[in-house]
This record gives sequence, structure tokens and C-alpha cells, in this order.
Amino acid sequence: MGSRSDALSPRKEEILRAVVECYIAGASPVGSGTVYDSQDFGVSPATIRKEMLSLEQAGYLQQPHTSSGRVPTESGYRYFVDALMEPYSLGLVEGRQINEFFEQAQGELGSVLASLSVLLSEVTRCAAVVVGPRADSAVIRSVQLVELSSHVVLLVAVLSTGAVEQRALELDAAPSPGDIDHAAEVLARALVGRPATTEVAIEGLPGSVARLVSVAADALRGAEGGLAEHLFVGGHATVVRSFGAVETAQRILTLLERHYAVVSLLRNIMDRGMQVAIGGETGLVPLSQCSVVVSPYLVEGRQAGSIAVLGPTHLNYPQAMATVAVISRQLGRMLSSG
Repeated sequence: MGSRSDALSPRKEEILRAVVECYIAGASPVGSGTVYDSQDFGVSPATIRKEMLSLEQAGYLQQPHTSSGRVPTESGYRYFVDALMEPYSLGLVEGRQINEFFEQAQGELGSVLASLSVLLSEVTRCAAVVVGPRADSAVIRSVQLVELSSHVVLLVAVLSTGAVEQRALELDAAPSPGDIDHAAEVLARALVGRPATTEVAIEGLPGSVARLVSVAADALRGAEGGLAEHLFVGGHATVVRSFGAVETAQRILTLLERHYAVVSLLRNIMDRGMQVAIGGETGLVPLSQCSVVVSPYLVEGRQAGSIAVLGPTHLNYPQAMATVAVISRQLGRMLSSG
């Protein structure tokens, strides 16, 4: 909990914390009576009313209607996230759900990430986004060549991100089985543990082996260019339930379909050194009533992709941040271990 130049008094902080937590729990304006009953502040209800008015005047709370209680503003949520949140530990059920997922995760990477987005949505009750690993984060774990016909050889490369790239290489001259094995050895020696863009030396190789190695290396470099970041979104129905206004939900769903915009949004938030963007901090009008919690995941020590949850500004920040952190660590560990 860092110090702030605009720090509130301890009492105001406790009251602001209570208002935010009550509003997160109930999603309805919070009155002074509710705050008074939530814990022992050691002061009268009248003092709490006075402090809430002061927090409103300072821009941390607002009163939607004259006769209603108060709700946090973006500044109120930001102060809560930066200075007031208590550490959150995932519950037994949440932890078991996540652990079981990673213990059982297998199959094609895209399917695993799509299922992970659904799990993240279920645990946080928010829309969830998983951005697949970037091409430039991948190194080659294994490379093989398999003869399909006299002039066609199948290139199979397994990447550190879990992706499997297959390319059918059409050759002018038919290589012998020995040439294919030799070329595979050259490729493995040059590329395993390195990015697909690594240059492969062909000097001194027999002509047919050199041609096959050259074609395979070119195919791998082309494959890397095609490994654009894939986006997996879970919890579309949650968006509809979370936002009362149909128009708001529709704008958010439309944005989630624009994968490039979402990837750019998450990258921009992380580039600003933020884990949480609240309302206007996202920089996108459709998300003016939303908050985004995002975390990168690492594959073999390199940032590969990100996971995020998107919900209304009154989302459960402690739980969402803890869940995103746990899942990003586990995903990175799974992809790094292969």
C-alpha cells in the first residue's frame, strides 16, 4: 500500500473502503446506516454521514439520486485499488477448479485457451479474455521431417508456446530417405531452443539436403509470421447480465468481437504499468462503465500473452486481481514446461 500525496485520513479511508465493499457486494447505493452497521467505526452515524459528504465533495463518492445512498466514483475505486484493498486468497472451490483445469489440460493449444477463458469467466463472473502467445515469444522445441510422397515432405515443428506447426513442402526433386533424415538433423541442431526466424547455414551440405533445409527454414519463418495473437473470449452472457442497459452491453460485446482492438487495449494498459484500468482509464468510450483487470503470462521467462477480465466498475477487484494473477502464473508454467 504505497503512500499518496492525496491521502485521506484513516477514518475517511475506512469509510471509503466500507462504501466500496458494500457497493461491490450489493450493487445498490450505500447509505450511512449500511456503512455504520458494516463495522465498528467508534463514531456516531451522524459523523459517518458527515464523512461521506466530505468524501463526495472530494470526488470519491457520488449520489445518483437525491434520496439515495452513495456510490464510488472512478477516483473512489482507484483509491480503493491502490491503497485500501486487503490481500485476497482464492477460496477452496476456486483454487480446486483452477488446479484441476491445469492438471487435466491437454490437446490443441487453442482449445485449451478457449476453455481457460470460460473457466476464468466462471470464477470471476466477468467476461474473460485470453490472448494467445505472440509469435516472437516462441522458440522451437522439436522439428521433424516426414516423407508424404516422392516430392512432398511434411515439416512438423513444436513450439514452446504449445503450438504445433505443420507445412507440406513441395520439392522439385525427390529427396532420398537419407537426405530427409540428414536435413532433419541439420534443422534440429540449428533451431531447437531458438526462434523460428533463426538462420540455418547450408554451406557444405549435399545439394538435395541443402535445398530441403532451405525450403523448410523458409516455411518456418513464414509460419511464424502467421502466428498472430489469437483472442479467446469467455462469458458473453455475463456481459448481458452485468450491465442493466442493453445498449451498454451491446457496445461491449461489439468491442470484444474486434480482436485487434482488445489486444491493443490490454497491451496499452500493461505498457502504462497498470494492472487495473477503471472506466475512463481504458481510453475507450464503450468501456466507460467498465473496469479491466489484466496480467501478462511468461513462457520460459519471456512475456508471451495476457489474460484479463472485464466487468462493471463495481466488480470484485480483490477477487478478480487474485484470480488473474494465479491463472497467469499457472498458464505460463504449463506452457514453459511443455
